[in-house]
Order: sequence, then structure tokens, then C-alpha cells
Amino acid sequence: MTAQVENLVVLFTATSGASGDLLGSDEKELQQLLWQLVDVKNKKLGKVNELLIKPDPSDLTEEKEEEKDVVEESVEEEKGSEADCVYSATSIDTALSMFHLQLTNEVNSAGAGTSLCLCTDGQLHVRQVIHPEAASKNILVPDCFYSFFDLRKEFKKHFPSSDLKALNVHVMAESLSIPDDMPTSWDPSNTLDPSAPLPAELALQQVQLMSSIALALLSEPFCHTFSVPERVNEKFESGTCSKTEKVFDNTVIRARGLPWQSSDQDIARFFRGLNIAKGGAALCLNAQGRRNGEALVRFVSEEHRDLALQRHKHHMGNRYIEVYKATGEDFLKITGGTSNEVAMFLSREDQIIVRMRGLPFTATHEQVLAFFSPEDGLKDMCPVSGGKDGILFVRYPDGRPTGDAFVLFSCEEHAQGALRKHKEILGKRYIELFKSTAAEVQQVLNRYSSAPLIPVAPAPLVSMLPTMPLLPPPGYARDCLRLRGLPYTASIEDILTFLGEFTHDIRPHGVHMVLNQQGRPSGDCFIQMLSAERALMASQRLHKHMMSSQRGANSRYVEVFPCSAEEMGLVLMGGSLSHTHAHTHIRSRSGTGLSPPPCKSRRVSPPSYSFTPTPAVLPTETAALYPPIGQVLLTPRPLPPGHAYYPASAQLYMNYTAYYPSPPGSPTTLGFYPSPSSIPSPGGLVRMPGVAYSSNGVKDLLTAVQGYQYAPEDAFIHAHGPVQAHDPARTLITQPKEWVCI
Repeated sequence: MTAQVENLVVLFTATSGASGDLLGSDEKELQQLLWQLVDVKNKKLGKVNELLIKPDPSDLTEEKEEEKDVVEESVEEEKGSEADCVYSATSIDTALSMFHLQLTNEVNSAGAGTSLCLCTDGQLHVRQVIHPEAASKNILVPDCFYSFFDLRKEFKKHFPSSDLKALNVHVMAESLSIPDDMPTSWDPSNTLDPSAPLPAELALQQVQLMSSIALALLSEPFCHTFSVPERVNEKFESGTCSKTEKVFDNTVIRARGLPWQSSDQDIARFFRGLNIAKGGAALCLNAQGRRNGEALVRFVSEEHRDLALQRHKHHMGNRYIEVYKATGEDFLKITGGTSNEVAMFLSREDQIIVRMRGLPFTATHEQVLAFFSPEDGLKDMCPVSGGKDGILFVRYPDGRPTGDAFVLFSCEEHAQGALRKHKEILGKRYIELFKSTAAEVQQVLNRYSSAPLIPVAPAPLVSMLPTMPLLPPPGYARDCLRLRGLPYTASIEDILTFLGEFTHDIRPHGVHMVLNQQGRPSGDCFIQMLSAERALMASQRLHKHMMSSQRGANSRYVEVFPCSAEEMGLVLMGGSLSHTHAHTHIRSRSGTGLSPPPCKSRRVSPPSYSFTPTPAVLPTETAALYPPIGQVLLTPRPLPPGHAYYPASAQLYMNYTAYYPSPPGSPTTLGFYPSPSSIPSPGGLVRMPGVAYSSNGVKDLLTAVQGYQYAPEDAFIHAHGPVQAHDPARTLITQPKEWVCI
């Protein structure tokens, strides 16, 4: 709208709660609606109309029953109002319809033109009262409420020095030399209790004063033109965001406490009346890739962000939502991306996104298309928009599938039909389906493309010590096996069944499950074999064979690689292997990280790695400053294997859990520090951050390291300082064979 409007509708609202600058912040219902028509061309005022809204009996709760009689009494008193026309409605739905009908009739009867636009004192009456209450009750708002003039901003165009936040009708009337009959005691700037409701008798005077200000601006010497109104977005637009895009901190908020099934459209409905930037609603995911009840929302301006903060602890259904300030950096971490494939996938507008989780790793585009549009059931068809181009598989950096995918649908009907296939079978696995958003697509892709599969090693034992390289030196025998892609329900017995004849070649304590940061199986396992030859033979025979779990009906193929004990220990201590080390002269093509992609040959793991020499953990001149730990960390060296835990005459299959224990943590918070060669007996130091202080925690720790020995003549270090070597009282370690732990 660029031309001058023909009619201005001066609008004023009042709720049963706070007024002034806090109007609408307490989520109270609309009770009073007043308006007056202003003929812009002839500069004439119409009659003052008042609409009173009684509480809807169906919405009354036990807490509001006591207020019902008081509200009815106040409505009866308002029958003596000085307004020219007084109407009554039972709900906001009826009130808005009646307002639109009476306004249209008045404009048509005036004969001064049909174009009209609302005019309010500030943004709150439309953005914080009308739209939020209508959205919470699923009520359609008339079109006239999607554009309005802010009388304060129109006034500021002629008085640039005035402070927009300090403006009110009293200040504007005084600047324009308009008589103000309203009592100054109610001046919002002088009100002692801004949360108090507006006195009913002052609402009429408020509307009349606003109309006088509008007429004064239209008249000489100002001759103001009302041509560019404020806009309220009718719907939320999805979109993408680049990591290089500039996002200002004063436009972003964090909403917390959202229902887990909420979407970006639900967030936009909660903030209805405020303009969210394109693609500005981003649902946050937790470490498992599931929604955590938080969202970051980006608005078009600081003004809208400040209004959003006033909706702190407003309700979405039965839950109240907390709203806090956030930064542009937080928003970019969630929604920013650089992938051209994702940008092309999300470039289609008016598309509904559905997330698929739990796909077989061998799933193809054709299988996904057939899943949603089976040939034998036309009634269950929900075609994917764009065919293969409407499917985006999520992959790790090395190209391996993650089991997630995103699918586009052209309309809500097809998307709802697709969601009804939740937990149906594709191949041999059931598929979980969720309604998703563009921001969630970008967030999932960012997570899988940047996060390491196994966390890095913890901080050094002493922060001031030089960093010790985690990669082991070359030349070790590859007498271990690494199993990748295990079923998450696989047990020790399932692994032994899978190995078959090679079970007899397993060393004592030789089965180690790798857990993720959440303490759940990661699908990886390491097995120590008696010889490198048997390890190589096992990898060649068992690679990509199927493994089934007794606790699950599904089976998966397992990749088998030979590796060294040092590489295995590095991973179990929380490190990761890099096959393209910066200092190597021969670079492997098997990728980076812990999981090398399969090769064409039977032996899929590289025969050797190139590593940098291992320097001393602590310089000799520095060791004297930190006795006795300086002597312990003076020179690194490898730790030889421990002694057997079970008797040699025991049957191998008598008790799997006893003879092949899976460490409860394969802990990611563990750090290993080899002992120096100067100590006569071999040993090592293990750092375990976060060990419980209670006695149960110590017992659990001793149980975890049971079966490993330490030399009694060696000193060990306790959390409170050095302890004598022999410890005759045996107050700290009571078992005959343990590791020394810090």
C-alpha cells in the first residue's frame, strides 16, 4: 500500500489484565474493543463504537469461576457507556466477526471510499492481543488485522527527536497542542502499577484522543500521508541459511519447553503477530539426534524480538514456554550450512519435509519411493515430490549411510498419509517417520558431517605438561580384530557364535565392546587374537558375513578388519586413528577417522600406519620439579599384556561373561600414560576423570580393573598425594592384582 488510504480506523483494545506497555504480556483475554472511523479526505470523525466481550462459559475453569460474577457486573455497568454504539459478544470469534461487519457497513454508508486501514497507539493492540489469542483458539482473523499504522511511528516522522519507547497519547497530544481531558494520574509514564488493568471509563477518552492526533497530523502544517502500514505475516516461510550470513544478536531468542512433537509451524503459531524471518524457526536436537524441546527463533527486527520476550511463560497447549535472549552465533550453529546438495534439496518452496529414521544401510531411492507409493495399494499412495530428487540420504563424511533420510511431499494431505506409515517395514527394519523442518535437515547434516564418530582423548594429566601424541609407533603385530556394524543388541555370546572356529584363538579378556558418549553400544568391537596370522585369516573369512542377535530379530552384515593391540588400546582410551597423518610420507586412501571404508581386496585395513616418534612426556630438567610424578612421566614406553585371569584347565564355553568380560565403559573418559623404563617393574598410569567419591564408586572401579596386576614394590599416586610403596595397612587396594589408578 503506497497511496493514501481513504479511511483510518482508530482502534483500541483492553484485556482483563495489564495495560500500557505490558498489554498482552500476561496472556489475559480480550474484554473491550473500541474504534472510531476517520475520513482522511474530508478530515471528519465518525461515531465511537464499543464492543464488550463476555467470557466464554466453555473456557471458564475452576480458577475463573470466582471472577465470573465480577465480570458480569462490570459488563452491566458498561451499558451506561458514553459511546455512540455499544455491542456485546460472547467470544472473541463472534467479536471479530461483528467488528468486521459493523466496520464494513459504516464505511459503505459514509460513501467516502472503501479502502481502510487500522491505526493503533503502538504495536501491542494488534501483535500482542488480537493475533496471539486468536491463534491459541484457532480462530481466523479478518484481513484488516494484517496491516495497521502505528500512530507513534507516524508521529515520529514529524518529530524525529522524540523517543519512540517513551511516546504515548499524552506526549503526542501535548506536542500537537491538543487539549487532553484524560486524568494525568493514568499517564503510563506515571503509573505506579503498570500491571493494573485500564479503568473502563478511560478507554473511550483514549480512542477520542488518538483520533484527534490523527486529524492533527492530516491537517496543516503537517499534511501527513498514511501510506506505508505495518505488516503482519500471514504464514511462516521456510528457507535455508548460510554459515556466512550475518545474523544480529538482537533478533534471536531461545524458546524452551516445547512439546517434542512440535514443528516450526507450531512455533510460528505461538509467536503469531510477530514477523519471523524466512527460515527463522530452528528446532534443536540433542546428542542422539532427537528434539530436546528447545528452538531458536530469528525475527526480522529487534522490535519484534523484544515483543517475543514478553511472551515468556505463555502457553502452547498445556505447556508454558520459556523465552530467553540468544545470539546470532547460536542460530548459525543450528541452521547454517554450506552443502550445495542440501541447498538444492531445500530450494523448493511450499514443500513439506518428512524425516525417515532407521533405514537399512543398503536402502536405495527406488525402495524409498516404493515404500511411500506401493504398486498394490492405490489408497495408500503418497507420492514423493520430485521423485528421486525429493529424497536426501544423510551420510557420514566417508560416504557411509547413517540410516536417516529426508523426503519432500507437495501437500499436507500426502505428508499426513506418509506419516501414517510410521513403523512400517522396509526390508527387514521398521522405519520411524517424523514431520521435519528445513532447519532440522541442515542441523542433522551438520552433525553427521562434522562430529567425530568416537570422541577425542581427554585433557592431559597435568595441564602444563607438553601434549603426548596418541598414535602408537609403527611395527606392532596386527594380532587383533575390529568388528564394525554390529547389531546394537549384540551380546558377547552373539560375537562368539559369529567367530565360530576362531573363538579358540581369542586371548583372555580379549573381547572389548566400544560404547559411545551416552554409554550405549556404538556397533564396534575389538577382539585380541593369539596370532596375527589367525587374525588375518579371520578377517578374510568373516568379512561382511551376517550376524544375528538373540535379543533382536534383525541381522546385519559385519565388517572385519585386522589391527594392532596399540591401535585397539588407543580407541578404547578415547582416541581416534587418522590414516592421513600430517607427517606421513605415504598417505593411505582409506579415509580419515576410526572407520576406514571397505576396499576392493579381501584385506580391507591398511597393512601399516605411519606415525611420528613419541617424545618424552616430561623433559628431564622439568622432572625434578615435580617428584615423584616427574620420574613416572619421564619417558614413555609400551605396557606388556597382563596375566591370565581364569585357570588354564577351564572350559572355554563355561561362562562367557567371566572369561570374555566386556568393559562396562570401554570408557571414553579414560587416559593411559605409559610408565618410564627406569622403573624396574612394568606398569602404567590410568587417568579416570569423574570417578565417584562414594565407596560404591571405588568398588565399581576395582571391579572394572580386576584381573590386571601391579608391582607391589612400585609407588602409586592417590588423589591426595603420594602414598608409600608397600602400604602395609592395605587401605586403598585390597585385591592382589589391580592397576594403579588416579
